[in-house]
Amino acid sequence: MKKVSVGVIGAGFWATFAHLPAIKSRADAELSAVQSRDRNKAEGIARDFGAAHACTRVDELLALPGLDAVIVSSTPNVHYAQAKAALEKGLHVLLEKPMTITPAEAAELVTLAAAKNLQLLISCPWHFTRHGIEARRLIHAGELGEIKMISSLMTNPIGRLLKGLETAVHHGLGKAAYVEPRTGSYNDPAVAGGGQIYCQVSHAAAYLTFLTGLRPAEVFAHMNFDGSPNDIYDALAMRLENGALVTLASTGATPKAERNYEVRVYGSRGLLLLELWKGTMTRIGFDDVRTEYPPLESAEIYPFQAPALNLVESVLEPERNGSPGTFGLAAMETIAAACESARTARNVVLRPVRTATA
Repeated sequence: MKKVSVGVIGAGFWATFAHLPAIKSRADAELSAVQSRDRNKAEGIARDFGAAHACTRVDELLALPGLDAVIVSSTPNVHYAQAKAALEKGLHVLLEKPMTITPAEAAELVTLAAAKNLQLLISCPWHFTRHGIEARRLIHAGELGEIKMISSLMTNPIGRLLKGLETAVHHGLGKAAYVEPRTGSYNDPAVAGGGQIYCQVSHAAAYLTFLTGLRPAEVFAHMNFDGSPNDIYDALAMRLENGALVTLASTGATPKAERNYEVRVYGSRGLLLLELWKGTMTRIGFDDVRTEYPPLESAEIYPFQAPALNLVESVLEPERNGSPGTFGLAAMETIAAACESARTARNVVLRPVRTATA
């Protein structure tokens, strides 16, 4: 049986929490190498997770013979350079969110992967839930009619992390972290790119394109930094390229026991109500027929191992790529436009609206 040989760049908190165990769980994959700047840490992770090679430099890992793919799970400021180097070596890439710091960097990676016929994936677990996949199918099949408006609210208790008051990440996934994030990984703007907009809106913005296939056309944003170097509260008003209206609100300042990820999709024939953190989905047609989809089991709500599992699937069968880099590029366009809008108090136009809608 062909085994996909995978190396992991930036074997820190999230890689050891999600990606390494996922690769180890597949009979058709092999965890060949891990990279961390700290030699002792790299060797300990390689030993504990069964990787053949422990590397401290990215070029050292990329030079290993027989690699098929890499997971880039380092800090956002080095995503572009590391992913580009891997693609230039002819390796498939799973890239953590946020994809890059700028849209231009993200676009270059998408173009490079396509030119080399390589798989480029963005790590967004919500793209792999049963509800998300069915919602996308319904929308693309025209079951809701033309998409007119989307409302999204996403919260996650990481406010203290973004402010640099602690390093612990509270995902509430029932699994202890192998290692905690480094100081600065989330709260230093030079490393993380920004606060909530880069860390969490990167999920919500990519999900818009995942669901609809539509890119952002215009973005107007307000941000509240709450005394931090990073944005803590974000409110975006957007138009997608078909003219659909979007409101997207997000914050990390929420109690650990309370998180929301509500997505409301309004079409000309019906609407979808998704509660991603609660694992529920409802479809309501204009004929008042209401369809309640079976709720997700707790383990399905945030399938954090799914991106790494899909990387292996995509190397073996390219058509199975469920979260291509184009979704990450659309998110980066939204993020950069929101940051510019909040700074200038102006609406940022990214592209013309294809069809004017009333």
